[in-house]
Amino acid sequence: MAKTIAFQGFLGAYSDMACREVFPDAQTIPCETFDEAFKTLMDGEADLAMIPVDNTLAGRVADVHRLIPETGVHIIGEHFQPIRHALLGVKGSNIEGLKTVHSHIHALPQCRKIIKELELKSEVHADTAGAAQEIAKRNDSAQAAIASELSAEIYELDILKGEVQDEDHNTTRFLILSREVIIPKLDKEKTYVTSFIFEVRNIPAALYKGLGGFATNGVNMVKLESYVDENFQAAQFYADVIGHPEQRQLQLAMEELGFYAKDVNLLGTYEAHSFRKI
Repeated sequence: MAKTIAFQGFLGAYSDMACREVFPDAQTIPCETFDEAFKTLMDGEADLAMIPVDNTLAGRVADVHRLIPETGVHIIGEHFQPIRHALLGVKGSNIEGLKTVHSHIHALPQCRKIIKELELKSEVHADTAGAAQEIAKRNDSAQAAIASELSAEIYELDILKGEVQDEDHNTTRFLILSREVIIPKLDKEKTYVTSFIFEVRNIPAALYKGLGGFATNGVNMVKLESYVDENFQAAQFYADVIGHPEQRQLQLAMEELGFYAKDVNLLGTYEAHSFRKI
């Protein structure tokens, strides 16, 4: 069982919440950047790391898929975290007296309705929990933050209003990372995700032909993203497929991919989260 887990952000960030939900007995280690979180894991200062990769509203999280193959870490799990924003203020403040709201660049547009309703001026911060920490330091009743209820607890703020997000489907997918390769034993009653990166060979229709094996072998590809190099060529692809390496269908699909791709690098196999409802 992990004793420590690194994440990017301040204490109280949604990444911190995700870590605590999956590993309630572990100590969470805040890191200023994604690079620092990966380094904390690789240096052995944390047993695991949990990193966001996708959000249903904001889309792909930049740099993360680049850092995974560069650092050589392995994906051992996934977690889907519902994002529930709260409007936080200093002790004794009230909604009527607010003038400015602070939060992350993605969180602010996710709460347009409450910001417009209260006619608040918005200020962007690098992190939702960092915004909460900042207004706690300022101790100004006219300042508010949009952040998690965990941030309110950590920075001793009042929850002026909960559930202020415009859309309830706001969800972030996190990957759980380890220095060690941990592949679960195949259980036919469970569903697995296998993640890998690859580069196609420089031949016509290489991507089309390489991916054809997944279709003909009945392997569901649930994610495919391309990454360009300095010359803006589609140099590398990241993929998530439903399947376990011990299953014959996936073995055949990967064999066919190998005819048209090079540098196929398996990043991990792990049990699919229940959020997927596959």
